[in-house]
Amino acid sequence: MEHQATLLFTLATAFVTAFALGYIASRLHIPPLVGYLLAGIAIGPFTPGFHADSQIAGQLAEIGVILLMFGVGLHFSTADLMAVKNIAVPGSIVQIVVATVIGAVTARAWGWPLPAGLVLGFALSIASTVVILRALDERSALETANGRIAVAWTVVEDLATVLTLVLLPALASMASGGAGTGEAAARGSLALLVAITLIKIALFFVVVKVAGPRVVPWILQQAARTGSHELFTLSVLAVSLGIAYGSATLFGVSFALGAFCSGVVLSNSELSHRAAEESLPLQHAFAVIFFVSVGMLFDPSILIHRPFAVLAVLAIILIGKSVASFAIVQIMGYPIMTALTVSASLAQIGEFSFILTGLGISLGIFPTEGRDLILAGALLSLAVNPLVFAAVKPAHAWISGRHWLVSRFGSAQDLKLARLQVVLDANRKAGAKVVVQADALVGRWSVFADLDLARRGELLTLFKPRSAVPGERLIRKGDAANEVFFISSGAVEVAIGGRKIKLGAGDLFGEMGLLSDAPRNADVTAIDYCQLFTLDRKDFALFVGNHPELRAKIDLIAAEREAMNQQQARTTTSATPT
Repeated sequence: MEHQATLLFTLATAFVTAFALGYIASRLHIPPLVGYLLAGIAIGPFTPGFHADSQIAGQLAEIGVILLMFGVGLHFSTADLMAVKNIAVPGSIVQIVVATVIGAVTARAWGWPLPAGLVLGFALSIASTVVILRALDERSALETANGRIAVAWTVVEDLATVLTLVLLPALASMASGGAGTGEAAARGSLALLVAITLIKIALFFVVVKVAGPRVVPWILQQAARTGSHELFTLSVLAVSLGIAYGSATLFGVSFALGAFCSGVVLSNSELSHRAAEESLPLQHAFAVIFFVSVGMLFDPSILIHRPFAVLAVLAIILIGKSVASFAIVQIMGYPIMTALTVSASLAQIGEFSFILTGLGISLGIFPTEGRDLILAGALLSLAVNPLVFAAVKPAHAWISGRHWLVSRFGSAQDLKLARLQVVLDANRKAGAKVVVQADALVGRWSVFADLDLARRGELLTLFKPRSAVPGERLIRKGDAANEVFFISSGAVEVAIGGRKIKLGAGDLFGEMGLLSDAPRNADVTAIDYCQLFTLDRKDFALFVGNHPELRAKIDLIAAEREAMNQQQARTTTSATPT
């Protein structure tokens, strides 16, 4: 049926089948991820029954990767990346080299040429960031030092893959070219291509660093000020998808890396947590499509035709990479749990492996059989990865019980990780939202600055909590002044006399209207999620009536403000041309 190969049909069959098999897997105490992969096989072209469009599914999966990487960037600051660079950069590079060599040697034993073996080895060396993020998040390990190291490790792998994808055509040309002048020209072309690629990547990071913090938060802030949830959600999609596509088109980096960097840029903005909240349902939905699309590409017959080759690929992914990364982390002086967490995180392959092998096939340097082996290894490793993570704690307990192993690894390594955790915690604290408690807010208004503890406690009983979302109008010019606002967390924007003033945690507004009984003379709009405390006119009058000594201070403040307003009026009048 022609209408089956449509976007709607693909979405419907993917979601329905994934839900059904994911639910069954969950009831059997198997990770739902396995159900999603089986759903892809069920609706894929290699099994009987109805078939969804694998091309459409692949494109939808790319959206899921972009949104997920954008969300990762929102929670992964540049400071955190720099904090773990000393282990993530050299560790990932060495691990890629080791896994690539193992894969190339294995392929050589099958009779494959060296270029095909290198593509196989590199494809097996890079892990899926999507899977790592989900696994760490499910175990509440994403914010830990071990989790940060694992994520940064895969970010470096992504960068290495970007460079490889750009250089692979030139390498393929050299592999098929002749000697002499042609070979020298090919080498010169390769060197030029490397230089251009590095310049483009460097330029990309310069743009991200310089222009990103000015442009991206501004776009989301303008959307938030409209007060429309639909526009803000659209702004999040526009930023994540737009930057991802633009990065790939202009600078040659991957969609995922571009989205990740846009999230990092936005991570220090006041609206970062709202952007994360708005994109989370989309991330979950399209992440399911990603795993379904992986299952759709898998041809189960490879398990019958080349079972030992599949086992060899799976052994490289689960054992070769894990042992290599474990040894690397230990050599670099980090504790056993860090090594086990990184090893478990890398014991799978994903989206970039498929892209790399697809390019190798199109260039004629990688056999189509290799793609089936990569897909088999990906499917099986993704299905087994939750079990690998589940084995981390038992393995750590087993190693810790062997004193000769612990002494060889060195318990002093825990100190190194603890120092790194302190740095990450400091980064998180520096970027955390400022929260001022109600009792501290009381003294911010000069009327109550000198209250003793008893009267301050009495006043606090009159405070009423209130929350506001970005774009919500808290005060409208011309309205009656019925309450004063104290900001516990978040930020608001005051629009008065053609100016816009930003107020944050610890500030208050609306107090002069309460004292003067005059209508509001400004508009006040929330530009972040806000937690506030309010004191209304009735309760304020009651408190002042119980403590008449405050009346003199209130009259003095009101007189000072009136004199200031009159001075401003005279200045404006004298400056007006006649």
